[in-house]
Amino acid sequence: MQEIPPQTLANWQRIVDLIARLADVPASLVMRSDPPHHSVHVSSAGGDNPYVPGLRFTLGPRLYCHGVMSRDGELVVEDAHQDPDWHDNDDLEHGMSFYIGYPLKWPDGRVFGTICVLDRRRNRRALMFREGLREFARVIEADLALLSEMAGRKALERDLQSALDEMEQRVADRTRDMEEANTALRVLLANLEAARAEHDKGVAQQIKGLVMPHLGKLRARVGTDETAALYLRLIEENLARLTGAQAAGLTALMDGLTPTERDVAQMVLRGMTTKDIARALSRGTSTVDFHRRNIRRKLGLGGSGRGLRALLLDRQG
Repeated sequence: MQEIPPQTLANWQRIVDLIARLADVPASLVMRSDPPHHSVHVSSAGGDNPYVPGLRFTLGPRLYCHGVMSRDGELVVEDAHQDPDWHDNDDLEHGMSFYIGYPLKWPDGRVFGTICVLDRRRNRRALMFREGLREFARVIEADLALLSEMAGRKALERDLQSALDEMEQRVADRTRDMEEANTALRVLLANLEAARAEHDKGVAQQIKGLVMPHLGKLRARVGTDETAALYLRLIEENLARLTGAQAAGLTALMDGLTPTERDVAQMVLRGMTTKDIARALSRGTSTVDFHRRNIRRKLGLGGSGRGLRALLLDRQG
């Protein structure tokens, strides 16, 4: 059930207070329907008004407002004591034998409730004020239309925000996929030592003559990009191992690792911390820890107490 803002309720309070004075009745009410209940939503101020906000009735044929909603229009009861349809209605408990009421609806036709006046006597002044009461009903329905429009706008804003969040998530996923692809390429370059068995002395000499001279030029282009500089250093170190024939043991050790795990292992070998590795790979520290545990398991270090870097340094030779 849609909440009515405090400012709107305050406006309605002024309306029912004004109606009570103009129609000279002890009770002027805005009632809200929530089947099977019908409750006092706003009640005019006055010591002889027995209806307080929150007072709840059960919708049924003994309730004046039920008659309004059944007719979908005006109900006038001048003297319930003399009316066989209303001689035993619930409001007679408070002595309210006089009633005028009109339905209140949301703009889509759903029933909000009723606006009504009640008195303990036949009230000619209230009878003459019926058109005024209808006008106030239209004022309240205009407020309901505005509230409905505002609720619709808020729902649209939520939908738009949800769509925006989904789009941002897709962008994040795509960015992550691209980062993983870039990482895979960098790791491929950083793991040239995996092909150690196919490189002979002649290939090593070609690397020294054709590749190493260009790394200095590449370093100058890297500038202040720390991540790129890190991968450049890894490339230089791996090429140095290949040309120095020192990588055989280390490469064999890493054969069973995934590309990402080999990347992490090489950074561990360099003495980088988990935080440093996470920053270099654009990953969380928990992801790096996950890879480190996998590396230890695959290298047979689980529960041994031996450090991963110590093993890598030993195999590096």
